[in-house]
Amino acid sequence: MTVDSVEEDHSPDADITFTKADLREVVPHDNDPIVISLVTTGKKVHRVLVDQGSSTDVKFWPTFNKLHLSLDHLRSYAGCLYGFAGDQVEVRGYIELRTTFADGTVARTEKIKYLVVNAPSAYNILLGRPMLNRLGPVPSTRHMKVKLPSMEGVAITIKSDQKEVRRCYENNLKQQRSVSHVTSTPPPGVDERRSEVLKVMWRWRKSGLWGAQRWPK
Repeated sequence: MTVDSVEEDHSPDADITFTKADLREVVPHDNDPIVISLVTTGKKVHRVLVDQGSSTDVKFWPTFNKLHLSLDHLRSYAGCLYGFAGDQVEVRGYIELRTTFADGTVARTEKIKYLVVNAPSAYNILLGRPMLNRLGPVPSTRHMKVKLPSMEGVAITIKSDQKEVRRCYENNLKQQRSVSHVTSTPPPGVDERRSEVLKVMWRWRKSGLWGAQRWPK
């Protein structure tokens, strides 16, 4: 007789709830996003957008440089990303970094794979669905907080910095163009024929057939 083994789920779990107490320090706002701080490569990084609309976790090129990360750590990425406005986003590669989430009393450190993109943005990092699905955080824009389970089963509460939200909004207006989230598939309205051409050219590049061809403008 054989018995099929069942792999236990050892991922951390915690009862995550939001109460009226979480609203005490919230400044009335008009649907502000959640912008937090985290620690990566031993440095605290501000202006981190928790973005459920992003299909990937993103680190922007200026942030990559400010953290003094080595280009040798970048790994190639064969794919296409599109910004909120439908423009293709330039991907420099991806990098996996230890990232710490903390609230002053408890912390959790995990490796996160960031796509490094060269695009204008008021934010330093976008935390998208890969992080949200894997680490199990629960964001609440009403309470201006994100909570996630620690390895000990205690909820970590990270407050959104509403002052940084205002600064990011002002910077977006100055830039007149920003990447608020990215997706691996073209958003509605992007020319489908151009998208198909890009996909074919990526396949050429992966197969080694890439020669003197140039990207379509």
